[in-house]
Amino acid sequence: MSTSRGRIWTGVIRVAPYDRDHTVAIRAAVSVGVPLLVLWSIGRLDLSIYASFGAFAALYGRTDAIGDRMRMQGAAGTVMVAAMLIGTAVSVSGLAALGAVAVVAAVAATATLLAYATQWHPPGALFVVFSAGATASIPAGAARFGDVLIVGLAAVAFSVLVTLAAETVSQRSFPRLPRTKNRLAVGAVAMEMAVTVAVATLLAGTAGYLLLDSHWYWAMVGAVAAVSGPHVKARVIRGLQRLIGTVVGVLVAAGILALGLPPLAVILTAVALQAGAELFVGRNYAIAMIFITPLALLMVQLAAPTTATVLLTDRLAETLVGIIAGTAVAVASALIRRQP
Repeated sequence: MSTSRGRIWTGVIRVAPYDRDHTVAIRAAVSVGVPLLVLWSIGRLDLSIYASFGAFAALYGRTDAIGDRMRMQGAAGTVMVAAMLIGTAVSVSGLAALGAVAVVAAVAATATLLAYATQWHPPGALFVVFSAGATASIPAGAARFGDVLIVGLAAVAFSVLVTLAAETVSQRSFPRLPRTKNRLAVGAVAMEMAVTVAVATLLAGTAGYLLLDSHWYWAMVGAVAAVSGPHVKARVIRGLQRLIGTVVGVLVAAGILALGLPPLAVILTAVALQAGAELFVGRNYAIAMIFITPLALLMVQLAAPTTATVLLTDRLAETLVGIIAGTAVAVASALIRRQP
């Protein structure tokens, strides 16, 4: 038992070698930063969260060939926009919070199947759950659907163009865009993954709402992270890394929010945090979370300002709820698989 715990903690603190991570960091920073600066220049930072989620398309396919990477980014970005539209529909309809949790859990299961079939990297539904949950929690009217489509799709398209431009500069010529990845058949493994994610997010979101009420979707995001991984040990490591990184990240966010920065400075800080996250997300998830946590809080604060204390405590508490729920479901799933 002690050897197993030792291996888990070794996995938690291990930092993988540097692998030209700065190239992805630069692409991500540009993809997120430019749309936010455009919205700031026209006085529409209330739409910033939709641009940020659309720009998350740039985070996909970092190790894939350029053709596969661009297709993956386009597909993932489109799914992100669809998730935002669903979340906005939940908000506009005035659906009760537990109903919203159920909708986001269904979105999580569907995105898990899509991610598996099309071999997304990073795999899973984490960004999609964040997109659907956050937009479901922001008050919106019917006109918001047009904003989501225009701003979200524009951010996705810009991210893909940044990827193409970076590759063109790197190769000093327009790159060929071959397809090397084929779709995988959705079988028993993928279905088990989808069911696990659905149960984990539903449990986490319900507990997060009943215990803490607001920002329940952060518990769902934490649960998705906790059930990600090929086996139980990897999932436990991922959950611990997210918890540790979130605790430190909340302290960093508290310092940033205490400064009372003007919107432009907040945007520039968010861009720097996005770059920092991409420098470490493939090397150590806990370190990446130190950047991701304040980035996520700044995104939410730009779109729907709230009291800093509430924002920080909710993030920490909901993440803990999500990790506990996700880890419990991951362990239960592994025990069920071992039954003859």
